[in-house]
Amino acid sequence: MSLHLAGRSHTGAVRESNQDVVAWQVRDDGDAALMLVADGMGGYQGGEIASRLAADSVMEALMPRLFAGEMASPESLNAALALANDRIQVRRGTDPQLDKMGTTLVVAWVEDNTAHVAHVGDSRCYLVRNGQARCLTRDDTVVQNMLEDGSITEADAHNVPFRNVLTRAVGAMDPLETSYASHSLQPGDHLLLCSDGLTNSVPQADWENLIKDARSTECAVETLIETALDNQASDNVSVVLMTLN
Repeated sequence: MSLHLAGRSHTGAVRESNQDVVAWQVRDDGDAALMLVADGMGGYQGGEIASRLAADSVMEALMPRLFAGEMASPESLNAALALANDRIQVRRGTDPQLDKMGTTLVVAWVEDNTAHVAHVGDSRCYLVRNGQARCLTRDDTVVQNMLEDGSITEADAHNVPFRNVLTRAVGAMDPLETSYASHSLQPGDHLLLCSDGLTNSVPQADWENLIKDARSTECAVETLIETALDNQASDNVSVVLMTLN
């Protein structure tokens, strides 16, 4: 199995700054890779700082393990997210204006036909197989809790004014609570990490078709971003896409 990755982050059609960060790295042999998306919160400066600290911390913690040929594990991914959490909390303590900053974070370490996924918040990971997407993560939001306890329906969720309020965020919890799961992959699969700027602006059926019909991974990413912009995405839009051959 060989892995091909591409990614892009854009401010969107409305926002003036981009608080999202994307990162990815393929091991030299092409058989393993890391990928992540972080979506910052806490004001203009705070969100940008939090998402960048999170992305840098995770890549710093995991890339040496990846290139050393270590196997992914829940412990290694959770430790990387905990490092990000600690660094954001330390930075928050240095400036009162950063007191409310934090970030979502979704990370995937792929090797040996398996995706090891850890996340906090509402940035998502999808498995796209045969043109059909399945979300592999659960949103850490008030709305998701309400959906699960029956307080609202799926139709109601889009109209809830606090639908983006998070119940967990990196940098806002001590200790950090993370979610982890592993998923089997097969040739022809796509693994998509994205911020809610994509899912809120492009219907899932549309981006399933865009990925399926794209000539390359890079083309798929560019088309997803441009479609979100055409739809006047009101938030930052970030995508990292992996194709397995």
